[in-house]
Amino acid sequence: MTSRAALRTLVGIAAVAGGVTVAISADTWKQGRTPDGQPDIQGIWLNFDSTPFEAPDPKAPARAAGAADGTGPAPEFADHNHRVSQRRPSMVVDPPDGRVPVMKWAEDRRDYDLEHIPDAPEHETPWVRCITRGHPAGMFPAGYNNAYQIIQIPGYVVIAFEMIHETRIIPIDGRPRLNERIRQWNGEPRGRWDGNTLVVESTNYNSKSSIATSAATGRIRGIPQTDAMHVVERFTRVDENTIDYSVTITDPKVYTKPWTVRLPLNRDDSYQMFEYSCQEGNYALPNALSYGRKRDREAAAASSSR
Repeated sequence: MTSRAALRTLVGIAAVAGGVTVAISADTWKQGRTPDGQPDIQGIWLNFDSTPFEAPDPKAPARAAGAADGTGPAPEFADHNHRVSQRRPSMVVDPPDGRVPVMKWAEDRRDYDLEHIPDAPEHETPWVRCITRGHPAGMFPAGYNNAYQIIQIPGYVVIAFEMIHETRIIPIDGRPRLNERIRQWNGEPRGRWDGNTLVVESTNYNSKSSIATSAATGRIRGIPQTDAMHVVERFTRVDENTIDYSVTITDPKVYTKPWTVRLPLNRDDSYQMFEYSCQEGNYALPNALSYGRKRDREAAAASSSR
């Protein structure tokens, strides 16, 4: 074997962000198949990623260094030795400026909800309410629990989410969609294979959720979704340990044009997914609503004493 050929067959091992990743030459890796003939994308996939969701707003004033110190999840939630994706300018890749083209009314609605969280639970995101991370919100990295297990069986691709222990069942057997009057929090997915790329189109969303639910998505957290939303995702396995994931969101009631997020999913079968018992440990919502009722009682008492 020539040294050039030998190099093509070597497996490179490199330390990345405190963890270990195995890089396999594209010359030696071949897309595998499941017993029923699907391109094999099964495994545990992670998207720990320090890339900002959007590019900075060029019109916004510069933030002081250290302004965000003391925020984010506790270390025991966020510390790990698994692969972290290479940092990029932004997860939003289209429009080219890396900014989501949000209409003003939607930002105003987000701000109104944030100001009125103590009034009623509907002002909070469905994640804090332990209903759902949302979709595609559940594919956008948070500070922790960014793991997905992909399972393939004849006629379906199944994605189990670590966060809120949700399971997404995607039919790929060509079945018709449900009646458009049946609206769901995370829409209704239908998948198909385009070569080695899994294409998933989701429609039939309700208007109760948010396009993004993690603080890591910055100003997009809490932007409402509507029943006009249409989502197209693409999963392409590009090597043994990487899926190229992209999602294009179209919602003419919320955005002036479609926009696209792109990020890698990194395979790590050593990662252990545990149950995410949201309700049992969720004090955020009851605490906020308790404060709201206390505020209402104090306001009523002050009014009656006048």
